[in-house]
Amino acid sequence: MENRQSEYSFYTAYKDGRPVRLSEETRKFCFESLKGRYGDEAMETPFLTIDPSFEPSGEPAFYDVYDEAVRLICEKAPLRLCDEELVSGAATLGAAIRAQVPVKYRDNFVCPSINHLTVNFHRAVKCGVLSYVPEIMEKMRDPELTPRQQRHLKSLLSVITSLKIYHKRYLDLVREKRPDIYNNLKNVPLRGAFSFREAVQSLWFLFSFTRLTGNWPGIGRIDLILGDYYERDLARGVITEEEARELLASFFIKGCEWVRGVDAPRGSGDAQHYQNIVIGGTDEEGRDVTNGVTYLILDVVEELPIGDFPITVRFNKKSPEKLYQRVAEVIRHGGGTVACYNEETILESLVKFGYTPREAAKFANDGCWEVQIPGCTRFSYLPFDGLGILLHDTLKIGSGEIPAFGSYEEVAAKYLEDLHAACRRLADSLLDSCLENRAGKGTDAEFWPQPFGTSVIDLFEDGCIENAKGYLEGGTRYSVVPLHIGGVPDVANSLFAIKKLCFEEKKVSLSDLLEILGRNWEGEEVLRTYVRSKYVYYGNDNPEVDSIAAKVYDTFADFCAEYGRKYKLFIPSGVSTFGRQLEWLGSRTATPFGTLKGEILSGNASPTPGTDREGATAVIKSYCAADLTKQTTGSALDVKLFPGTVSGPNGVEGIVALIKGFMNLGGFFMQLDVTDAQVLREAQKDPAKYKSLSVRVSGWNARFVSLDEHWQEMIIERNER
Repeated sequence: MENRQSEYSFYTAYKDGRPVRLSEETRKFCFESLKGRYGDEAMETPFLTIDPSFEPSGEPAFYDVYDEAVRLICEKAPLRLCDEELVSGAATLGAAIRAQVPVKYRDNFVCPSINHLTVNFHRAVKCGVLSYVPEIMEKMRDPELTPRQQRHLKSLLSVITSLKIYHKRYLDLVREKRPDIYNNLKNVPLRGAFSFREAVQSLWFLFSFTRLTGNWPGIGRIDLILGDYYERDLARGVITEEEARELLASFFIKGCEWVRGVDAPRGSGDAQHYQNIVIGGTDEEGRDVTNGVTYLILDVVEELPIGDFPITVRFNKKSPEKLYQRVAEVIRHGGGTVACYNEETILESLVKFGYTPREAAKFANDGCWEVQIPGCTRFSYLPFDGLGILLHDTLKIGSGEIPAFGSYEEVAAKYLEDLHAACRRLADSLLDSCLENRAGKGTDAEFWPQPFGTSVIDLFEDGCIENAKGYLEGGTRYSVVPLHIGGVPDVANSLFAIKKLCFEEKKVSLSDLLEILGRNWEGEEVLRTYVRSKYVYYGNDNPEVDSIAAKVYDTFADFCAEYGRKYKLFIPSGVSTFGRQLEWLGSRTATPFGTLKGEILSGNASPTPGTDREGATAVIKSYCAADLTKQTTGSALDVKLFPGTVSGPNGVEGIVALIKGFMNLGGFFMQLDVTDAQVLREAQKDPAKYKSLSVRVSGWNARFVSLDEHWQEMIIERNER
């Protein structure tokens, strides 16, 4: 940490403040960006409009409309050149912030955009966009192609033509004003990058172009993409560590261009754009890829509270001790910017599911935290409430029907039966909605043709040229839509309470308990207090309740395995809520473990708020009681840490110990956040003062003041109870 002062300060949960390494110009750029200057500016031109007289000339017509929209964006979208920026390109059309292609045609948006994916930026940076042209032209000579496939390939060429127009506009803008940027931009991204400066500029320009056209891609393994360029230029003496850090800081600050001002609409957060990155880990040859770029990125987010590129670190047995140390030093500032993957668990899970070891080694995320093979995977997921199945299908609370059970084992078995039925309904519905004539063709069924364009994404997804099909039509190498279960910690707590209260202690019959729950515990406060305080629930390293959660998770994964890779649409399992515990409040009743209707319950695979009493180590042990290699797309654990526990050298050592414990116990994905609930309460009262206060929400970070009151209360309860 440099011993100097700065005019621009940023929030931190760490008592000694953030380090100051970057120039004042860069810190000012960050300060203005986080205040919402550029996001507000984007809303001044939310979309462009295709001339209503435009008439599509081919079939299917949506290709002509989509190609015209991309061309219009590249020709007419406002350009932005900031005095402090070191890389150029900007997503300046506000409708893209809402996941729309920001163009209207005859009063309607052209089509929605694509998110929950990480594209293959690596090839585009290394080889250049023009390298795709010969491949497309060769494929177009295939006599077996249908007219629709020919039209798809033509659309990819149209995207490249439009990108060349956009690129030239920027070259004309910076040629005289910023010759430094001009020199880095003149060849990329049309051709492959040669230097580190070119590689960073190319990656940013490609990323901002996909965002400008409305898409929300993840970036993937950024240190693997940029590391060799940096190490080579550093050795040649053409760049210094300080210059490279400034360049990467500019990249990260530019990624805040969709942050809005304090008066912006509030909801689930202003950084939920799936632009996550992954650092560390091994490559296809088993070599650890941690490099200078890895540490420069950690430097940037340690100094600047930028949560717009949530970072996940791939830890493994080969990870350097320095990486653990630096990650812990960043985590103690709060904001939840850095999370942890256990690479060994994930690799085992992917290979079990059927990926080759070399394919598995490439894993990144979907732009959130769900695992996928980047650049060749169409990804979405189907979430459902596992607790709702217990409350309504198994226990039938509030239905007027009281089911008869003679033992705890009967209750648990009936729940798993109901869960199986729900998974079967969801999977069959999913397959029928995606695959054409599945009943007649089974595993050979093709994907339903989609009525809107995805060609900007298709260009950067392996398989879409080879198969001459779009992202949503089976063009990518893998199409993956997992079922994601939520509420399992609440299910485990509920079943555990029933087991203890009704069948072991016999304080109340199950039928009477179900009537009480139908009344929302009304008139039974003494019994409710007993249930809440007597039993040791999930999150406290209690094997009896943890084994219930593990049984539910394992059985759910087995249900998904019935579908697995059987069809062209893969259906693995995963565990998440992504804040849906708010959405599910209205349909949930009171629970057997003492919560009332309307209480916010567990998030992801984390304990129900207020039930974890034994600290973070116990939480990790409960989470790791399940076989997490079965949850192929992920199982997220949120761990709360208090600022006072992470200060000083002992605090860093404590965080490192938690990460290593999570690794040794077979964890999958862990989000650590350092937050003081009292500070969050203060931020509710004075949002302008806490504009740069970031929190981890689920798979994304957000400025706390950009959350609406329901999301804010969920975060506060998670840290307060």
